[in-house]
Amino acid sequence: MKSCKYENNEYYKMQNLPYEKFITYGSRSLTDSELLAIILRTGTRGMNARELGEKVLAETARYGNGLLGLYHIPMKELCGIEGIGEVKAIQLKTVAELSTRMSQAKAKRNLSFHRPASVADYYMERFRHENVEYIMLLLLDSGMHLIDEKILSKGTVNASLVSPREVFIHALQAQAAGVMLLHNHPGGDPAPSGNDIRVTERIVQIGMLMDIPLFDHIIIGDNQYFSFKESKLMTDMSYSESALREREDSCFG
Repeated sequence: MKSCKYENNEYYKMQNLPYEKFITYGSRSLTDSELLAIILRTGTRGMNARELGEKVLAETARYGNGLLGLYHIPMKELCGIEGIGEVKAIQLKTVAELSTRMSQAKAKRNLSFHRPASVADYYMERFRHENVEYIMLLLLDSGMHLIDEKILSKGTVNASLVSPREVFIHALQAQAAGVMLLHNHPGGDPAPSGNDIRVTERIVQIGMLMDIPLFDHIIIGDNQYFSFKESKLMTDMSYSESALREREDSCFG
């Protein structure tokens, strides 16, 4: 039988209810605000830790639903919430970053560059939260193992440019057998733009001439992705070998 000298102290019960609930029912039984209450440990004047957690979630809601907003809210704004100083803000931001890294570590166990879905899962947490467009180059060996990864560009919310020349300079330097492109769409919709299709087509064709194929171009959205390989768009972009050689002869001869 439990015994505690504070058992009749209502303030103590309110402050420690999430702890008691965790011990009795486990972490899955806790709401988001109760999870935050355990991290925050204490509230502020007239507000216990759980209520402070609710206030944090209300303030971060415009940056994303639930705990997702915690990842996006600027540090300065988080510190400005009553009851949240610099120390608690750092704790909350650390939790958000840990969550992202744990998701990526879990996805890494199933990572295979032969399967677009596993590649998208692995990089999803890294890029789907960004509010600008990143383009990443993945350099692969003949066994489809990752040699290196390079950020080619960081663009505006609308578009980012990638140079095929830069792609193949990195590929040659790394002695890569092939490459893969990956970028995010900050708006959340992974459907390829006209520019995405044009850039992909150029890299497919140049890669065939250089014998450094583009294995795939994956676009990351919000919990969804688009693969040029799966969509068969890359097949339509490929010239026949003879047509490519004729084009190469006309360019260099």
